[in-house]
Formats: sequence, structure tokens, C-alpha cells
Amino acid sequence: MYKEVSQGLLDFLKKSPTAFHAIENIRQTLKENGFIELLEGSHWHLESGKNYFTTRNDSSIIAFKIGNDLSSYSYNIVAAHSDSPSYKLKENCEIQSDKHYLKLNTEGYGGMIDSTWLDRPLGIAGRVLVKEGDSFISKLLTIDKDLVLIPNVAIHMNRDINNGFAFNKQVDLLPLFGGKDTKPGDFMKLVAKELNVSTDDIYGHDLFLYNRQPASIWGANEEFISSGHLDDLQCAYSALQAILKGSQDKSIDVMVIFDNEEVGSGTKQGADSTFLYDVLQRVNTALGKSAEDFYQAVASSFMISADNAHAVHPNHPEHTDKTNCTYMNEGIVVKAHAGQKYCSDAVSVALFKGFAQKANVPLQYFANRSDKNGGSTLGNISQAHISLNSVDVGLPQLAMHSSYETAGIKDTYYMIEVMTELYNSHIEETAAHTLTVTK
Repeated sequence: MYKEVSQGLLDFLKKSPTAFHAIENIRQTLKENGFIELLEGSHWHLESGKNYFTTRNDSSIIAFKIGNDLSSYSYNIVAAHSDSPSYKLKENCEIQSDKHYLKLNTEGYGGMIDSTWLDRPLGIAGRVLVKEGDSFISKLLTIDKDLVLIPNVAIHMNRDINNGFAFNKQVDLLPLFGGKDTKPGDFMKLVAKELNVSTDDIYGHDLFLYNRQPASIWGANEEFISSGHLDDLQCAYSALQAILKGSQDKSIDVMVIFDNEEVGSGTKQGADSTFLYDVLQRVNTALGKSAEDFYQAVASSFMISADNAHAVHPNHPEHTDKTNCTYMNEGIVVKAHAGQKYCSDAVSVALFKGFAQKANVPLQYFANRSDKNGGSTLGNISQAHISLNSVDVGLPQLAMHSSYETAGIKDTYYMIEVMTELYNSHIEETAAHTLTVTK
């Protein structure tokens, strides 16, 4: 079963070279499973017992399942993110070099491991805005071939390459697109040809490089999976599978996949936006509930903030804490931080531990070494807009923010199971200091 679930994940990753593709794939899966699409700019008419979703910017999505008995309801929320570190093409992206090369001008999106992008075939994907009459239409683009490559300098010309060399993104990391016979303007002609439009009709683009190395299952016992975008599409895929499986009549089950976590979440579609709050409020209002009903629901609600975690490195165990370190295939990671970079606390950890026990899923616990700073994630950022009990968790992986990351074959299954357990549950604040969980 672990291999089957992991193969489903790897198929999803193959179809999701950018956040725009990931959200479109999730959107199509939801529609195939009876979810009704809502536009943020239209009136929402909602009914108990039905399932809905809405998107923002084509790169974030919120899906929700409305129970049939909402006399005392709460929200069961799972959050993940759709974006991954990469290189984004600039608006005027072609650079002719000495009349012998045509390069593409890019800038870094997020904090990637630069060296992992060199000397490998790369593709280009994203969205393109096309004008059709008076409308501007967003079209997905995947140039599905080995299109560009970022070449290293030979060691004979850069003797320091193995001594801690620092790459300059404007100099060392520009991809080669063509040779002497390639002229400025050829890249946008290629984009137009792929979309079957005129170059004059292209009014904007958000295009990124992506690693074309196929995803794989490997290891002595096929215990590892490797692919680009595991952080955080592994958790986003798990959330999608869980909301399709889970159901609770006394709750509203919610899946939110934010964009732009890798660059701080401070966009209209990021965790530091009003997107989640807007949707939860609109659902409450469309169901005829009052403001007081909303506040009561939030007080009993729970969120799993799911973003991948660091496994102990086989060659560098010294980077991880001695007693709060994690390993692939040994369970979901619960993250904690005294400085509150993670939102986990005693209450949320206890509730999550209960869900894991019911789902028969193992847990591990992660804290950064006290002399190292870790990254931030979705939980605390989203809580600035809507305050509810939340736990930060993830799946252990190696080489986070590499163009090709590694995780365990069992762990996607574990995450789906515990997320489904949340979606099958009803949480209610029944007394002071007391949260009661029922099926």
C-alpha cells in the first residue's frame, strides 16, 4: 500500500512543475469528485451536505465539505503550500552573449540549493496571460522538453569550486537557451507557438525553471522516493487525498493550499493574506449563521499546518538536535519551537497525538538545535488572521530546497491517514480547559 500511495504522489508531482499546475490538478480532481467551484467574485449559495472549492490567483485553493448537522459546528482545517524554490524568468528575459549564445535572465524564487540546478536538463513552465478580445485569460504552459541548462565552469577554470564556492545568481545561474542561430525574440515565439497564439496577444507571464529528472522510488528495499517539489506538494497531495476520504456531519472540513510560503507568504494568495478568513466567514454567512456562531465555531476548530521537515542527514547528524530528531519512514514529524516559529503547543500537540493514535500512525518530534535558526511555516502566519488551535507537522526529508529532494515511501500514507482522522472528527469546547473530540 505504501508503494501504491507513493506512486500516486509521484504521478501528481510529474504533472505539477509549478504552483499553478499543482492547483489546477487539485481543482480538476475536486471537480471529478463532485466538488462545486465557486468564484470569489460571485454570490455564494451554499447547502449543507455539499462540497465546494474556490481558488485565488490560480495558485491557491480552499476546498470545504459542509456537514448535515451544524447545530454546534467547528472547522477541521488542513493547510499546506503549493510553491517550491526555483528560478523565475524576468519580463524581458533574453540576453544575447557575444552573438554566440542566447541566455535567459532569471531571478531566484525562495531559498534554493543553487548547485543542484546546474548541469541538468531543465524545462520551463507556469502561466501566461493572453488577451482575447476584451478578456485576459490565464493559460497554463509546460514546455515539455529538455529546453535549457545551466552549465558549470570547468574545474580547470574555477579551482575553488570544491572549496565553498559562492554562486552569483546574476552571473553563474542564468540558463543557456540557444546558440548562434538563436535570436532575441525566439523564446517568446516558442511560448506563443506552444499556446497557439500570437506573440502580440501575450500580455504577461509567470514562468519558472523546473528540474526534468524523473521522480523515482529507490533504495535497497525501495524505501525512498525522490523528486522535485516534495516540499511541500507531498503534504498538499496528502491533504487532497484526505479531504476526499474524510467526512463529519457536525463539522466543516477545510483544505487550504496557500502559495508563496517560500517567499514569506505576504501576498493576496499567501498564508499572510485574508484568504482563509474570507472563505470561513463567507461560508458561515452563506449558511445563515450569525457572527456569534462564527466565533463559537472558531473556538472549537483545529488546524493541521503541514510543511515538510528535516530528517537526520546520514553524513551530517550533527546538524540536528540530539533528542528531537527525525527519520524517514518512522512517522509524522511534530514541530515545536520555544520562540514560536511553529504554532504547536501542549493543547494542539495533545489533540494531534490523539488523532495519530486513532489512525495507528507513528509520530516523531522535531526541534532545532538551540544554536541554529530554522525556517518558518504556515501555522503562525495564518493565525495572525484567524486564531484557532493549530499544530505544525511535516514529513521528514533530505535535501530540502534542492531541485531533487528525498523522502520516505511510507510517510505519505501516514499523513493521509492522520489528516483523514481529523476530517472524520468533531471537536467542541465543552468546558473551561476542555476540548472534546468525537467521531
